Amino acid sequence: MIFDTHAHYTDARFDEDREELLAGMKARGVGEIVEVGASIQSTKDAVNLAESHDNIYAAVGVHPEDIERLTPEDMQWLADLTHRDKVVAIGEIGLDYYYDEPGRDLQKKWFARQLQVAAETQMPVIIHSRDAAKDTLDIMNEHCDWQNGGVIHCFSYSPEIAKIYLDKGFYLGIGGVVTFKNSKKLKEVVEMMPLSQMVLETDSPYLTPVPHRGKRNDSGYLTHVVDEIAALKSCEREEIIRITRENAHKLYRIGQ
Repeated sequence: MIFDTHAHYTDARFDEDREELLAGMKARGVGEIVEVGASIQSTKDAVNLAESHDNIYAAVGVHPEDIERLTPEDMQWLADLTHRDKVVAIGEIGLDYYYDEPGRDLQKKWFARQLQVAAETQMPVIIHSRDAAKDTLDIMNEHCDWQNGGVIHCFSYSPEIAKIYLDKGFYLGIGGVVTFKNSKKLKEVVEMMPLSQMVLETDSPYLTPVPHRGKRNDSGYLTHVVDEIAALKSCEREEIIRITRENAHKLYRIGQ
């Protein structure tokens, strides 16, 4: 069964059919899902969703787009959430320089602080990094406890940068983008990286793979991602599903 390591089912785009969709996942080959927080509210929602579904886990954190009103008290709250049984990571946290706001200094401040929460609670991290390769790595080198592990979500940089994170023992999250015709760099990363450090993800409802690009994404579409990886790695799709599921369990310390 496929393990989707990064989804956002508490998003409003799932309000009309969320429970029906989640109930049908096993029939579509999806066994487990991590619901990822991106704001204070979506983190609360992620924990609630995970605690009401046996096959769903939660990550708690605040995306760089939502850090403007964070407080030190919020950091203590995140730390406290890590004691919940279904909470498996701090995330998604990081830097996003695609837009001008929030300001970069503020993004850096709260990225560093959330990395510190992860280090203090000995949790793996889910890293969001967009157009911010150097600053992301610099801040992680200063504040990340690498031995706790983590994943670079929706990896979008060069094979050279991929190797830095792989050498640190991190996983790379591979999703729908790998099926896009213009994703030459990501295809190169997939070809060069070991399967032992790859995990599958959707970022649902975003980044829907071909041939459903433009529609709302969900975990059932990961079969197309698996097919693309199988072609790039010249291996059987069942092997990819098995290994990436084992990797997800190691990353999030499930059943260990």
